[in-house]
Amino acid sequence: MALSGIGGVLAQPNLRLFFGGSLTSWTGLWVQKVATDWLAWELTHSALWVGVMAFCNLAPSVIVSPFAGAAADRMDRMGLTMTTQLVTATHAATLAVLTITGLIRIEAMAGLEILLGTAQAFAQPARQSMVPGLVTRAQLPGAVALNSLCFNLARSIGPAIGGTIVAVAGVVPAMLVNCAAYLFATVSLARVRIAPEARRGHAPTGSVLREALEGIAYTARHAGLGPLFLFAAVVGVLVRPVPEMLPPFVAQLFHQGPAGLAALSSAIGLAALAAGLALAVRGRLSGLTAFALGGAMAMATGAAGFVATGHFHVGLACAAIMGAATTIHGVAISTLMQSATSGHMIGRVLSLWGMIGRAGPALGALLYGALAGPFGLQAPVLAGAFLALLVCLATLRRLPRMARALERGD
Repeated sequence: MALSGIGGVLAQPNLRLFFGGSLTSWTGLWVQKVATDWLAWELTHSALWVGVMAFCNLAPSVIVSPFAGAAADRMDRMGLTMTTQLVTATHAATLAVLTITGLIRIEAMAGLEILLGTAQAFAQPARQSMVPGLVTRAQLPGAVALNSLCFNLARSIGPAIGGTIVAVAGVVPAMLVNCAAYLFATVSLARVRIAPEARRGHAPTGSVLREALEGIAYTARHAGLGPLFLFAAVVGVLVRPVPEMLPPFVAQLFHQGPAGLAALSSAIGLAALAAGLALAVRGRLSGLTAFALGGAMAMATGAAGFVATGHFHVGLACAAIMGAATTIHGVAISTLMQSATSGHMIGRVLSLWGMIGRAGPALGALLYGALAGPFGLQAPVLAGAFLALLVCLATLRRLPRMARALERGD
């Protein structure tokens, strides 16, 4: 996973098209997320509704992801990915039109976020399952690293661009940027050449439900993946929602406007990018299980510090800690997962990881939004961060066994 391996991947025009589309679409999605979060806050001035927006976007993966993974293992992955990208572009255009015409309502936003979350739940395993078919086995670590770096680069520049656009021009231009980004990604993906056998995982061996259940059973029985996913799910609920619902913290805790939102989003994203580059330079599997656990502990510590202070500059530093730690945690798990999973199960396991990454923060955002009314923003998050640290300490006992199962490919 070293940078030289990434350079070898980028030397191929076919792969530059693929990853260029990934970077563009993910950046557009983060640009729009900042805008929709801020619009939800402006419409309601309710932390609960901001949490509901995150829940509506992320929660569909709980129902959809196991079936999306099975679909990615048995359908035309390129066709499925292009369909989800066109749905996302249509979603952005619809949201922009409703906002321009003054017809936008928070309930309509919630319904559109459910549609977007469903499309993204199908897109994640379908697009990522194509990566092994685009490179040789020797190039796969570099391609996996590049995929992670594209996501984290988008996560760094997307919120910064989105926050700046919202501060200068409002929310509609940010939505239109996302629409254009996904149209570009669709056109570029149509030009990518991929072997026919790599476009489809395998011939169906049963119903989609049966194959989805097989993926869940495989993950649960795996000595490394099962406890790793369970631990990540708990941390996702308790800690990950904090950067997913920034507007209430920006307005109520730090008394800032769109410029403050842009600064916090940029701090999270730039720190995430730096952490992703550091892991790419490290370039080996050994020790990544400990990195996944350590990243979670740093996430909890950063979240606690973020809500414990009303000083904006301290909040910026803690936001950067959360951004870097979230990336270390996520990239470590993603790399371990793709190394330890059998090839015929990769789509289904990827979909379960996507479900954890989306559903955990969704549930947590809804929980923290509901608790913000009677208890405020600080106390619930502090309690959640403390519980997350306890879960991390409990997981330490299983760390050696998990590492043996996950890192044996090093």
